[in-house]
Amino acid sequence: MNYPVIAEHILATVQGTWWSRRRRRDDVPSLPPGAVYVLRVGGNYRTFPEGMVFDPSHPDVLDASSVSLVDTRARLVDVERPLPSVSEADNFTMRASFTCQVTDPTVIARQGIVDVTVPLRAYLMGDSDLPRVSAGHRVEEINAVRIEAGHRMTAYSAIVPPRVAGMSVEFVNAEVHASDDLRDWEQKLRDERRARELQRGQRDFETQDTLRIAELLSQGSDHVDAFGIARKEIDVTEVAARVHRITDEESARRYQADTAERTHAQALETEDAQMRREMLLTLLRQMGGSEYVDYHQVLEQVLRETRGQATPGIGAAVDTARMVGPGQARPGRTAAGSDASCDPQGGFVKDEDDLVG
Repeated sequence: MNYPVIAEHILATVQGTWWSRRRRRDDVPSLPPGAVYVLRVGGNYRTFPEGMVFDPSHPDVLDASSVSLVDTRARLVDVERPLPSVSEADNFTMRASFTCQVTDPTVIARQGIVDVTVPLRAYLMGDSDLPRVSAGHRVEEINAVRIEAGHRMTAYSAIVPPRVAGMSVEFVNAEVHASDDLRDWEQKLRDERRARELQRGQRDFETQDTLRIAELLSQGSDHVDAFGIARKEIDVTEVAARVHRITDEESARRYQADTAERTHAQALETEDAQMRREMLLTLLRQMGGSEYVDYHQVLEQVLRETRGQATPGIGAAVDTARMVGPGQARPGRTAAGSDASCDPQGGFVKDEDDLVG
């Protein structure tokens, strides 16, 4: 750091007579704002009058063997000092801040203070009790070290104020920092913690959105469409066309379902009627070989079951004469006996004696 002396230059001897002696302007560097020329003339240091236009023929300029550019503006200067911790592998770093301003440029130029942090660092190292405030703490206890170091520096600067010849110096404050490794580790933990918090927040937002959408969907498609229309994310004409299409599809499905149901009912009815016919045909075929049958009752049952409709195959299975006449006589029985003992209308046995023989 080039403060307070900005630059120093050796000047060559100016040759010539006293009336022709003149230093070239290029021999003297340009003066930046806030700085002054300090010329070394013989064994003395003299400040070129501030605010005066530089005169190459000025006696001090002609006789000077060197020139120093001294910054006279106030500056805030930071100085660091390492502080030990409990662990030998980790250290604290204390940064003390001082306000500095040149009060006597000639003294500064004579001492050649190019970097003011050098005497200030020596001032900090002069406090032998300062390491004790941090030696009993771990690097994780940096906040406690900061408080104790700040109190120590305030007391130390009040008892032993910083001094630099030709300057006014005042202690401002002290800060304590951890090592770079610990700082990197804490930053990594902080970034990871923030990333997890961000992820947790995103999941919470997603859960809330999911619940809101689920509640919206549970209220039906009409409510969803209305919500989309309100947010101008769905076109009204598109919703109307979709509703019309769904209505038509529903009507078509209902019509197909009704048609299929009627067809199924008719098929069941036809199958039931066919089964009844087959059962009657089977019954009539079995009765065809029996002698004692009330054909009148059977005919009534057939008509009742078929609801008065003609049953295909019944006429072929049962002879008409047998439906109205008596059954065929058994072998060995006479015709007279049969006529005398049977009812000519129903074909039933009139007398119990006819059952014998």
